[in-house]
Amino acid sequence: MKNNNIDNVEYGAKEIQVLEGLEAVRKRPGMYIGSTSTRGLHHLVYEIVDNAIDETLAGFCDKVSVEILPDNIICVRDNGRGIPVGIHPKLKIPAVTVVFTVLHAGGKFGGSGYKVSGGLHGVGSSVVNALSEWLIVRVFDGNNVHEQSFKRGIKASELISAPDSSPRGTEIKFKADPEIFNETCEYDFGILANRLREQAFLNAGLEIFLSDKRSEEKQEVFKYDGGISKFVEFIQKKRGLDSIHKDVIHFSGDLENETASVEIALQFNNSYGEIMVSFANNIHTTDGGTHEDGFRSALTRVVNSYARQFGVLKELDKNFIGEDVREGICVVISVKIQNAQFEGQTKSRLGNSEIRTLVDKIVFENFKVYLEENPAPAKLIMEKILAAASAREAARKARDLVRRKSAMESASLPGKLADCQSKDPAETEIYIVEGDSAGGSAKGGRDRRFQAILPLWGKMLNVEKARLDKVYGNEKLMPVITALGCGVSEDLDISKLRYHKVIIMADADVDGSHIRTLLLTFFFRFTRDIIEAGHVYIAQPPLYRVKKSKSKEHYYVFSDSERDEILKQLGGQTEVQRYKGLGEMDSEQLWETTMNPETRTMLQISLEDAATADETFAILMGEKVEPRREFIEQNAKYVVNLDV
Repeated sequence: MKNNNIDNVEYGAKEIQVLEGLEAVRKRPGMYIGSTSTRGLHHLVYEIVDNAIDETLAGFCDKVSVEILPDNIICVRDNGRGIPVGIHPKLKIPAVTVVFTVLHAGGKFGGSGYKVSGGLHGVGSSVVNALSEWLIVRVFDGNNVHEQSFKRGIKASELISAPDSSPRGTEIKFKADPEIFNETCEYDFGILANRLREQAFLNAGLEIFLSDKRSEEKQEVFKYDGGISKFVEFIQKKRGLDSIHKDVIHFSGDLENETASVEIALQFNNSYGEIMVSFANNIHTTDGGTHEDGFRSALTRVVNSYARQFGVLKELDKNFIGEDVREGICVVISVKIQNAQFEGQTKSRLGNSEIRTLVDKIVFENFKVYLEENPAPAKLIMEKILAAASAREAARKARDLVRRKSAMESASLPGKLADCQSKDPAETEIYIVEGDSAGGSAKGGRDRRFQAILPLWGKMLNVEKARLDKVYGNEKLMPVITALGCGVSEDLDISKLRYHKVIIMADADVDGSHIRTLLLTFFFRFTRDIIEAGHVYIAQPPLYRVKKSKSKEHYYVFSDSERDEILKQLGGQTEVQRYKGLGEMDSEQLWETTMNPETRTMLQISLEDAATADETFAILMGEKVEPRREFIEQNAKYVVNLDV
């Protein structure tokens, strides 16, 4: 379309902006730390800690401390060499000033300062400085302390020095800028503990001290001489998983020119899932990369080679696929490389092609030898893989049966589904409702133009304890799969999803919470793309209806505290109705409180951290009680209202 005002639009040299210094970081912080949410806030700490641990990789640091001080001030100290304080030959200012004020300035671009490191972009310290309300750096050289302060990335004082005989190292203290982190500046001790624990596992012998001095002081010390083998044991124990063979399998190797090294620890357990945790230069590569690709490829080749050689697979048998051989595996992969190629400043994926070749070679050679030299655990591992392959074949047959049955039937949708009139997924929604009585109220109260109702009854299958073959044919889950229409697992095609709002509506009691959790576990394990696309919601029915006696005025409330506040406001005689279940509401009330898009409240389920969600589901829905009890005891303080 032609813009009739185009002659009035000015676009010349003066419209081209040049951001000076660290202005670009403050203007677009998400480009450097991923987001300005809780995740980005904690990333500030990771950047500083990663720099300290680079000193560990270089062989100069064995202690790091992280303190959360009152007012959410962070203090990180290490006993490394200390940031250089001499005058930079090109910029003619102290090197420590350069590190904190100039992007892409650091000792990790090919000089002799570091052989390998996680902070390869040279922006970590300067970005933290730019996004902090203030920052103070102190460098100890054994004879003097050198101190400089900054405000929002700008130098606030010159570098000053004073005699000090404290041990060598660097101390960085900063306060995240609330102008940038306007959601929250509150640090989570548990989030930091998880990250620092990882670093201690990855650097055997390194001691990391974490303390929280904001209210009641708490602290933890992380030090693991067993390295990533102990990491594998920790992961499985935390999730309540039992290994099927005694020892953690560990092997390592490096390139001939020593520019890269690989360390791998793995163990098979009794679960049906796969746990793969990978790192490159101590950075958690949450999106995987070439090191994970090399591991998967080699593992499948080794298993098939061994199975053919020792008769586990007969001549006419098909090879195992990757899904079979990785069922129940817990593996930690740690690579160290001089010129690591990360995708983005948050370093979530590794791209070095030579690492894939190296990992493939090391896994194939070492795991093959392990299986041949350890026949007892090899037998247990092969039995586990055979069972996985059999279950996959059973799932395929069940899936084919469901497809044939659907094709033969004129109406393939579930009999209990009350579908909506619209066929446009973008405007339709389905309520998965607990119980026939609630389903009846929902059917009577819905807007049939765009709202579908699928009643379920009773407890459904806990898919955390079942393979895919048990899902097909399950009388509780198959109606959900059929109604959504997009398939599950590797057959999932989100473009075929029939409703773009999938709403779980259950009673506000313990049984309802259990049903919600079972359904969310199913969605997470077998239809995760639906959650990641933002299509899954939880309805929020009220707990009470509060009415002033002899009056038509009434209020729906969603918590005990809200009820008490309303009662206080109304005063006098009031009537309080407690909704023990959805079925206690008539159709009009259910529409008014829970289903009317104009007035309802819903929770949208999102996955900010898929790895954390994966671990949480494993703990809450797994076999063992003890990990579940520990999780509930540690997290109960975060639950505001157990009924919601």
